[in-house]
Amino acid sequence: MNQHLPTNRAETAFEDFKLPLLRDAAMVEANRCLFCSDAPCINACPTHIDIPQFIRKISTDNVHGSAKTIFESNILGMSCARVCPVEVLCVGACVYNDLEQPPIAIGKLQRYATDIAFAEGWKFFEAGKDTGKRVALIGAGPACLAAAHELRRLGHACTIFERKNTIGGLNASGVAPYKMKAERALIEADWVLSIGGIEVRTGVTVGEHVSLATLEQDFDAVFVGAGLGADSALGIPGEDLAGVHGAVSWIEAMKLGTIDLSKVRHAVVIGGGNTAVDASRELRGLGVPSVTMVYRGVQDNMSGYAHEWSAAFSKGATAQWQAVATACTGAGHVQHVQCVRVDADKNPVAGTEFTLPADLVLMAIGQAKLGRMLEAMPGIRVDRGRIMVDEHGYTGRPGWYAGGDCTNGGKEVVNAAAEGKIAAHAIDTAIMGHMKDKGTAASTNARTGGTSHA
Repeated sequence: MNQHLPTNRAETAFEDFKLPLLRDAAMVEANRCLFCSDAPCINACPTHIDIPQFIRKISTDNVHGSAKTIFESNILGMSCARVCPVEVLCVGACVYNDLEQPPIAIGKLQRYATDIAFAEGWKFFEAGKDTGKRVALIGAGPACLAAAHELRRLGHACTIFERKNTIGGLNASGVAPYKMKAERALIEADWVLSIGGIEVRTGVTVGEHVSLATLEQDFDAVFVGAGLGADSALGIPGEDLAGVHGAVSWIEAMKLGTIDLSKVRHAVVIGGGNTAVDASRELRGLGVPSVTMVYRGVQDNMSGYAHEWSAAFSKGATAQWQAVATACTGAGHVQHVQCVRVDADKNPVAGTEFTLPADLVLMAIGQAKLGRMLEAMPGIRVDRGRIMVDEHGYTGRPGWYAGGDCTNGGKEVVNAAAEGKIAAHAIDTAIMGHMKDKGTAASTNARTGGTSHA
């Protein structure tokens, strides 16, 4: 589908943080790989790409074969090569780390092969023979794109319902622009959809424009990959002031459109996860002179990746550790954030209050869980907004499956891709009425609606 983005988007100010490998460098790096028979990097990848195999093919200049190996396991391999936290996944598991040598640059090699595949317009997969079965998918992010593509390879017709007008999910609207810009995510989404037989209906909110009951009636199965909801609020005075925003919504506005930071001298980001770290780094990259992250814990315990914070810090972002915001103040527009220090148990410490100047405040303390829209459906268990599923994405209600952030609480793109593909095969087993994996919980639960266990 044709998707158009403004050319003057704020994200275009950022350069690529990790430059791509040229052919000679890729060949040298590929030939460093030990091609381990029990490669720990494979197990560290949620999609279990045969990493030694795709690297070996690069070393023999078989880039087409390398890319196919990647896409066989992860149809979103191009974006994952850019956005995966390889430092804590495949690269972090490389045996060279134990040898005190630089690990193989797996992410860069994956990008090398997949970028060439996209540039050359290579197509690796075709839709399977039509089964006459139809699957509805809620959301157009990584989990649904991966699920839909796999379902089409199995011959099932797919219809994706997306409440926004832009597809791609957080790959398009949330990924840090120095890793991947929105247009690249849209190119990938169109490439995934080019297998054919996947209808995408944008601007459709399930539960409002189309009911859950209608989906259940009109389709043979439903996959929920709705991601996460709106930014959570801290519940402090002054959150309704102008200049106070949810970090995820602000990042989306920055990536898909233009924002005016000309009058922002001081920005405060509240939170300590990867969204807070990305927002801090992006604000500095867009020229905000003072950017301070306020986190209630200590640096070593922050949920944001240490290597990402190190990069943000190197760009000039600072942090107030073991501190919480208690109020945003200002006359109509935010001007200050009131804070207090907390102890190891997150209790305020009397006499430690301090004030930070702030023209812009971003709340990065999490997002609402969209799973609650399924709470009224018998058989589906929702725990604190998360849809509970078994290891195959089965919800407990016959015909209903889920994956991605709405089930895992907010992990990586690669996790969503893996969960979407796994669920696609469970759906195939269920709607085709056969036992592809005889004796396994996957086929039994999928066919009979057995008890879901999370």
